[in-house]
Amino acid sequence: MLTEREGIELLSEDVVFGQAALTRYLEDPQDNYYVKSPKSFLGAMGLREVQISFFEDLVCAMMANIKQQVEGKTQQDVEDVVIGRPVNFHGRGGEKSNQQAELILLQAAKRAGFRNIEFQFEPVAAGLEYESTLTENKVVLVVDIGGGTTDCSLIQMGPDWCGKSERNDSLLAHTGQRVGGNDLDINLTFKQLMHPFGLGSKFASGIEMPLTQFWNPIAINDVQAQKEFYSRQNLIALKSLHRDAQEPEKLARLLKVHHETLGYSLVRSAEEAKIALSNNSEYRAQLNLLSEIIEIDIQREQMIVAIESTKAKMTRLVSEAVTQGGVKPDVIFMTGGSASSPILRQAVEQELPEVPLVSGNYFGSVTTGLARWAKVCFS
Repeated sequence: MLTEREGIELLSEDVVFGQAALTRYLEDPQDNYYVKSPKSFLGAMGLREVQISFFEDLVCAMMANIKQQVEGKTQQDVEDVVIGRPVNFHGRGGEKSNQQAELILLQAAKRAGFRNIEFQFEPVAAGLEYESTLTENKVVLVVDIGGGTTDCSLIQMGPDWCGKSERNDSLLAHTGQRVGGNDLDINLTFKQLMHPFGLGSKFASGIEMPLTQFWNPIAINDVQAQKEFYSRQNLIALKSLHRDAQEPEKLARLLKVHHETLGYSLVRSAEEAKIALSNNSEYRAQLNLLSEIIEIDIQREQMIVAIESTKAKMTRLVSEAVTQGGVKPDVIFMTGGSASSPILRQAVEQELPEVPLVSGNYFGSVTTGLARWAKVCFS
């Protein structure tokens, strides 16, 4: 990928997207850099200018790729775009984080070649797709659980609002936090998959190993944690842990995670387990360390316990949106890749037990809704 501040050139042999990117990374994690849910990073506070520039380059490459594909299929120049954004990019930074993230997106879109750029909250966009099916006005609570964020919007919807370009009065409340499917995967990884790497083990002196050494490699949505774990200084610390451990063979695996950059691979294994355990009572996870395969049996109840704190944060956003709006919704519309989880759906139903819950296209509602909003903005 060659980048310039005024634009970006994509070289297919250097940068790939989507499933192709994940496949390349899993085949060769040491020599490839993989970023999942980049919007999780955009609002992080304390980023240096070089880090902000890197994220802008990354987002620009993604936007340029989409623009090229669309123009290739339609044989038309595309200069108008509506960009979906979470309600809050990063919990700790507040509005300052939102402004930083939106500026990165705006600058990246301009560099990718877009001229007319609008933003829309992702849950609002998802709700617009659902609104097209309504034959009467309703108060709709949109719950959008994605990979990096969970967002809730309480919105008045229906025939009286559909297609209007000015609908601020219909937006009753918004809540959002940087907590999503990635956090579920990370917590499951930590609780169930890190013991073979030394979690819970001890030094020869009897003191337990520091927890951060087992959290940082899998905290794939935390820039600072990843930087600290994979630093040269931490490599010295890991070698010291290995030397003084009661079970050095486990710490040898943690060293391999460092050398081969295997954090994403471990979280991917947890994600596969989470999906399987949504409908099965037991799952055997396989961790590929290149030199060995580790198999770990996980029970559904163990998964539920592992993700409890993250699930509680998500459901709290649901109740906060209703409280802010001051009105009970007529219906809950759930969307986002993680919204298909029976465990999360049940949690939302328990939060508002008398409100019917409906679903659309878990992965496509936001995109389709953004297209509808683009038609309103640019027609």
